[in-house]
Parts: sequence; structure tokens; C-alpha cells
Amino acid sequence: MRLSQGIRTVAAIEAAKGLVVLLTGFGLFALVHRNVQQLAEALVTHAHLNPAAHTPRVFLEFAGKLDDAHLMQLAAAALAYSAVRMVEAYGLWFERAWGEAFAAASGAVYLPFECRELVHQPSLLSAALLAVNLGVVGFMIYSLRQRRAARGA
Repeated sequence: MRLSQGIRTVAAIEAAKGLVVLLTGFGLFALVHRNVQQLAEALVTHAHLNPAAHTPRVFLEFAGKLDDAHLMQLAAAALAYSAVRMVEAYGLWFERAWGEAFAAASGAVYLPFECRELVHQPSLLSAALLAVNLGVVGFMIYSLRQRRAARGA
């Protein structure tokens, strides 16, 4: 029973991630045929940020380079990522073995990048993200082994 609750918790988190990215993709799509540079400048001004400071300057430079084709590509990538997260969430919520395997594999993909981040720019956040991801991947592998053991018994 506890195993099932843990799997459903991971499913809910994956569904939430998928929904956030889907909404972000819709937001990007809504920017097509709009002056993104002007919107970015208005956002920086509204937030009372100094446009000459590093982060707002990088944001404004990036916004200036976005054209409709790039926005469509980003929106399509967001849709694809969201679909992957939703499929994973479905498989986990309904306790499918493929969902657990998919979750373990998709979580494991990020491990090398998280390890690199921790080595090159150590921080509490990067350590926490690595620990959580290792926990999820380990939990999915444990769940799959429990399933296999129950089938063989």
C-alpha cells in the first residue's frame, strides 16, 4: 500500500511538471506575431529591474533574438516534453510496469548532468536536486523489483 502511495505521488509530480510546461508552451505560442523584445522591456520595467544589470540584460538580448520560428520551435518542444511527462504520469498512476521503467529511465537521463553541476558549481540546490532524483530513480527500480519478486513468488 505504501509503495502504491509513493508511486502515485511521483505520478502527481510528473503530471504537475507536464502541466506547467504545457502552459508555458501555450504562453510561447501566444507570443507568435508579437513584439517579444518590447514585451520583455515592459516586463523588466514593470519589475523595476535595471536593464543594464547582467540578468535583465541577458533576458532582453535573448528576447531580441526570438522570432516566430524560434517561438514555434520552443512551443513544440514544450508540447513534446509535456506529452512525455503526462504519459509517464499515466503509467505511474495506473501502476503499469512500463510507467515505472519509464520513470526510472527518464529520471536517470538527468543524473550525469546533475552530477556535473554538483562538481562544477556545487550548491545546496544542486545537491538536493541530485538527491531527490536519485531517490526517485531508486524508488522506481525498487518498485520494479518488488513487482518482479511478487510475480515470481
